[in-house]
Amino acid sequence: MVVFDMAGTTINEDNLVYKTLRNAINEAGFSFTLAQVLAEGAGKEKKQAIRSVLSAYAGVADEQLTATIYEHFIIQLTAAYAQEQILAQSNAVELLAALKEKNIRTILNTGYDRKTASAILHKIGWQEGVEYDALVTASDVPHNRPEPDMILHAMQLFHITDGSEVVKVGDSAIDIEEGKNAGCGLSIGITTGAHTQAQLETAHPDYIINNLMELLPLLR
Repeated sequence: MVVFDMAGTTINEDNLVYKTLRNAINEAGFSFTLAQVLAEGAGKEKKQAIRSVLSAYAGVADEQLTATIYEHFIIQLTAAYAQEQILAQSNAVELLAALKEKNIRTILNTGYDRKTASAILHKIGWQEGVEYDALVTASDVPHNRPEPDMILHAMQLFHITDGSEVVKVGDSAIDIEEGKNAGCGLSIGITTGAHTQAQLETAHPDYIINNLMELLPLLR
């Protein structure tokens, strides 16, 4: 089984989610940069991303403020995804098809809630059971990245009990941490999304790739 992150890994949306998150936070009276939001928020469940950004750069821990920002963020993100172009990441469709031919399960997991993730997949025309085998979102499990709950849930869906049979691929350090915490055989970073190679290296991935098709030889 291969578990893929969505935005920045299998979905190309030019960091739209984090640009929207930055705007929602800054509308509450802050002036954070996109680089700051990516550094602290990438890959996390989005309320947790807001908490992390506020804590790291403003020393703020305010649950009411976090909830208010999140509500505005979801409204803005829904509008942004309706208007902006969203595409499959380069070679994503080809890779998913190649893995299907090899009878390797493919899972999409994400820090989005299910409603948002499903809307994105609908927009690019991907269907469960066709392009991928299952979707697991932040709203489906008790604990989110870097905790392993989403990967463990995916394993349960397909009766996989050995983490060494699972590969995690993601564009942020927290994706790699999630894979390691789930005992995945490989935890792989990809440079197509939120974090740079240097940022990915801080999580000590097994490999870092620059294109999804580079994954295939690593599975042999």
